[in-house]
Amino acid sequence: MSKKRKWDDDYVRYWFTCVTEIDGTQRPQCVLCNSVFSNADLRPSKLSDHFNRQHGGIGGHDLSSLKHVPVPADQSETLKTFGVASQEDALLQASYQFAYLCAKEKNPHTIAEKLVKPCALEIAQIVLGPDAQKKLQQVPLSDDVIHSRIDEMSQDILQQVLEDIKASPLKVGIQLAETTDMDDCSQLMAFVRYIREREIVEEFLFCEPLQLTMKGKDVFNLFRDFFLKHKIALDVCGSVCTDGASSMLGENSEFVCCVKKEVPHIVITHCLLNPHTLVTKTLPTKLRDALFTVVRVINFIKGRAPNHRLFQAFFEEIGIEYSVLLFHTEMRWLSRGQILTHIFEMHEEINQFLHHQSSNLVDGFENKEFKIHLAYLADLFKHLNELSASMQRTGMNTVSAREKLSAFVRKFPFWLKRIEKRNFTNFPFLEEIVVSDNEALCIAAEITLHLQQLSSFFNGYFSVGDLDEASKWILDPFLFNLDFVDDGYLVKNDLAELRASGQILMEFETMKLEDFWCAQFTVFPSLAKTALEILIPFATTYLCELGFSSLLHFKTKSRSCLNMSDDIRVAISKKVPRFSDIIEQKLQLQQKSL
Repeated sequence: MSKKRKWDDDYVRYWFTCVTEIDGTQRPQCVLCNSVFSNADLRPSKLSDHFNRQHGGIGGHDLSSLKHVPVPADQSETLKTFGVASQEDALLQASYQFAYLCAKEKNPHTIAEKLVKPCALEIAQIVLGPDAQKKLQQVPLSDDVIHSRIDEMSQDILQQVLEDIKASPLKVGIQLAETTDMDDCSQLMAFVRYIREREIVEEFLFCEPLQLTMKGKDVFNLFRDFFLKHKIALDVCGSVCTDGASSMLGENSEFVCCVKKEVPHIVITHCLLNPHTLVTKTLPTKLRDALFTVVRVINFIKGRAPNHRLFQAFFEEIGIEYSVLLFHTEMRWLSRGQILTHIFEMHEEINQFLHHQSSNLVDGFENKEFKIHLAYLADLFKHLNELSASMQRTGMNTVSAREKLSAFVRKFPFWLKRIEKRNFTNFPFLEEIVVSDNEALCIAAEITLHLQQLSSFFNGYFSVGDLDEASKWILDPFLFNLDFVDDGYLVKNDLAELRASGQILMEFETMKLEDFWCAQFTVFPSLAKTALEILIPFATTYLCELGFSSLLHFKTKSRSCLNMSDDIRVAISKKVPRFSDIIEQKLQLQQKSL
């Protein structure tokens, strides 16, 4: 480990002051451009070089002379170090604005000083002249500066979210999911849903690494510690939606047990986006073997670089549209449906390629029975993809998601009746390939067994969001039959009064369901509270999936050591940093250090 350099007051002659990190490391900061340098640069030669090269000055000032440097009338005080006034507010504001855009576009911090600023200086020199270039040169855009700006903006955004959580009139909903990044580091991501100013808001909460293991206890400790760190009681959480990972799934899982021990009345929901898992678990042996054959074929083509190149060249030669196959993955279930569709549509061409490569997969792949099973799987997974895509949006609540799942399951009896009559209209790929009565009879029996098992699994697995008759007034309080509500139910009078208002009826017809009940909070608090407690819980981990996609931009080979928690918050949060407050607070802290 290299020796740490120490600050000397004599360094102020080069217009530098000292910034001390939490671990005691001292780093020089230029009072003219606010750039912060590493501890290794804490030596006269480096400081003098920066002062002369960037600011065209001549070293040699002492502390007493710097204290009396006049400030131009058109400049506001932005940084006072040892009594020195310098730096225009506009330059500091520009620095923050660029750092914000850099994070929003998920760019590396070094892009400012390596690309953007040199380009901007060249443009300023050509278009505006040397004076503008000299002024633009003073904007602090070093790697360290951009990093510190993003950290400050992230903390401001987090503070806004925490303030909203504390002010929410109802308990908040949490969406929690885990993934593994390119460094094999497990990342736990969370989003929060709460009420703010008559609307339900969804916001990014945190993305933190699980340092060692991914057990339910580890997930819970990280989840709890975040709230403890920010002095918020864990019982502010009314519901938690998990992604179905083994450490978080099930009523008896360690995570659920720990959460319910701390918050007994919390509602635990399971992400409804992955019905494909149930389909796979309920597949009969022959259908499961067909699915695994598809996976092995794709791995044979994509897992070996020579085969992949030959595959692309072969398809270009015969003029086929699909030249690249998607990998089958366990997390991105939509790709499975696309894979099966592509494999079915390219079956003959892939079969030729396997023959050309003398693969031992040929016998199973060209079997007619396999192709029939493949057709059914492609059709079924296409239906599931459409179902999942309909739930992939912000604002999806458990009631709406359950309605979509129920509508999907209710189609099964109609499909079964048609299949009994050898009618495969609902399975177009299968209808296209089945030509004989014997083939139809065999596959019809397998489909019937599978759909019956799948229906029972759906009803038992995705029970969240079910409303009893007495609670369905939440969906439509005006058409709901009040006879279903017990006379002792206190909100019955409120429902009758609400139905008598024509203005509220107009609001109901023009607003989203969640916004409508938020708007009734002041007039009918009991009704609104009951309705929103059902509508606030997350139904899916869709926002976490979007966050994991953004994570790919921050966690790359060139940025593998980056702690991207602050970057990803600024990038995907809907909140805008309070720039004026951040700058004012920064200047006050710097002035106090004098």
